[in-house]
Amino acid sequence: MSKLDMLTPDNSAIALIDYQPAMFQGVQSHDRLVTVNNVQILAKAAKLFKIPTVLTTVARDSFSGPFMPEVASLFPEHDIIDRTSMNSWLDANFRKAVAATGRKKFVLAGLWTEACVIFPTLDMLKEGYEIYIAADACGDLSLEAHNRAMERAIQAGAVPITSSQYAYELQQDWARSETYEGMMDIQRAHSPYGIQIRFSKWALGEHASEGGAKAG
Repeated sequence: MSKLDMLTPDNSAIALIDYQPAMFQGVQSHDRLVTVNNVQILAKAAKLFKIPTVLTTVARDSFSGPFMPEVASLFPEHDIIDRTSMNSWLDANFRKAVAATGRKKFVLAGLWTEACVIFPTLDMLKEGYEIYIAADACGDLSLEAHNRAMERAIQAGAVPITSSQYAYELQQDWARSETYEGMMDIQRAHSPYGIQIRFSKWALGEHASEGGAKAG
């Protein structure tokens, strides 16, 4: 296992942590709408490429509210793990779900970076996992808090990525037709790149594709 190896559908898993109403209300580091879109890029890419996915909340019924439905609805058969701990790794059910994926490369994203992301990052690194943090899908009480947590994670050995980078890394080649349209749908819905896709379809016709011309 090496950080030089690309993240693929066969070697990686993802955990999305605490995307809940109370947690979103505290986010001041980023435009919250951007965070909402970026976590959907992660979740929809995970579903498209059949990535083992772990969803978890903190104090769902007593304080923080449900996991955002735009993501939860993508995984209707998943048990969303509810916790009392800020650190997901302290929860036995979370640890069990992570182990059940059989993967050692884990993408993490969540609210807030300085607690609910950095804490499991440090513990999972100690347990031998490779951690990749989708920084642009995280958020915190301030930009300072987010940045310091990301710096601490990087110094500890985690790898910073972005949500679209993760999706592109899974796709790799636009000629992979089985996931091409799904990727385009994700980008159209949640990324500024969607504007370019719409323009190309308008200027060149609906046949326009980064996968090249289809064989007749």
